[in-house]
Amino acid sequence: MAELVDVPSSRRWLARLSFLTVAAAVLLVLAVAGLRGSIGLLLVGSIGSAVGLAAAWWFLTHRGLLRWLAGAVVVLAPLVVAVLFARANLIWVMIVFGLLWSAAVAAGQRALAPDREDTITEYETPPPRRPYLIMNPRSGGGKVERFHLAERARELGAEVYVFHGPAVDVAEVARDAVRNGADLLGVAGGDGTQALVAGIAAEHGLPFLVISAGTRNHFALDLGLDREDPSTCLDALSDGVELRIDLGLIGDRTFVNNASFGAYAAIVQSPAYRDDKIGTTLDLLPDVLTGHDGARLRLDVDGVSVTGPQAVLISNNPYAADDVAGLGERPRLDGGTLGVLAVTVRGAADAAGLISGGGRARALTVRATTEAVVDADTPTLPVGIDGEAVILPTPVRCSIRPGALRVRVPRRRPGVRPARPEMDWKRLRRLAFARRRSSDAAAV
Repeated sequence: MAELVDVPSSRRWLARLSFLTVAAAVLLVLAVAGLRGSIGLLLVGSIGSAVGLAAAWWFLTHRGLLRWLAGAVVVLAPLVVAVLFARANLIWVMIVFGLLWSAAVAAGQRALAPDREDTITEYETPPPRRPYLIMNPRSGGGKVERFHLAERARELGAEVYVFHGPAVDVAEVARDAVRNGADLLGVAGGDGTQALVAGIAAEHGLPFLVISAGTRNHFALDLGLDREDPSTCLDALSDGVELRIDLGLIGDRTFVNNASFGAYAAIVQSPAYRDDKIGTTLDLLPDVLTGHDGARLRLDVDGVSVTGPQAVLISNNPYAADDVAGLGERPRLDGGTLGVLAVTVRGAADAAGLISGGGRARALTVRATTEAVVDADTPTLPVGIDGEAVILPTPVRCSIRPGALRVRVPRRRPGVRPARPEMDWKRLRRLAFARRRSSDAAAV
């Protein structure tokens, strides 16, 4: 018997549409290829995918001739599958199947999305009287100069410090500004510089201004700021509101985005990484992924120990559910939790499952917690903190500081895009086939 639930009819019909579209995709393949042909089609696709994914693992974990042979297999495997499908006149079937499946997922995600997106609370506060902004003219390929940020900030009454050279102690510059009476600290630069100054602002209870003048601007993205035109961030000086967001803490240092351990952290430590990111990564990955180079990690979180992960990412609030690499967006910055993600790949099968999504539970550890500890078999450990390479003594303890940072943002800004919900087929089935609770039934 179907359960009684209170669900908007539009969401129930979207859930049903998702299952109907899946059924249409399956029926299409059966109608065109028949039962035996469908099984053969499935076998060819599965074998091709398995070979390609295994070859991708070999490409990442070997050098020289073996790497390039594996790379050739990565390219050839889908081509061979496509040729076999073409010879059976089934290419169009796979294209339509893919479109139907994409439509099913889109409808399912719309059905599973919450009725209302919770947004972070905005606080009305008076504009700062003595704002102090620190700007890196090299960040983001010269955005400070290109958008005339220093000039515009001074016109709005801010004191601006433009620093040149890597020897500048940005944290000390911010502390001097506080001692001289600054009532707001801001940064036009990369996320690493943002994190340093944000920590000083939080320490003194001052509002912090983010100016999206970096290269990737992940922090600005999750604050809903305009990353295309960083000058719009300056509007917060005259017409802004405040948000209370969390800060990550690693040792005695703050981070606004994430701290990474293992593969990525080891690679960014290389002096050659800045000049040749792709070449350096490909050269170092074999030893990092197979454990022949670097420290052996251990992650302790919520009473669970994970031994030997190749990579650990600890973020200030979790990333979206479909973002296993931590490269996308965080739906919230005020949830009061760390996002913890550890990747432990023992071989090609684990790598294939991780990439395809079929075996993520075995290769991936995901937690939302308030504290995590990363230890190693070495006295120190390379860590990437908001993209900056540092060396820290082990064990490394990470925690969350809920609501520690006051961020001043423009009243009018693009905002944060709603996160796509994870496809939970069991929940979607309950939603699709549940009977709507009537007012009489609800009263019983």
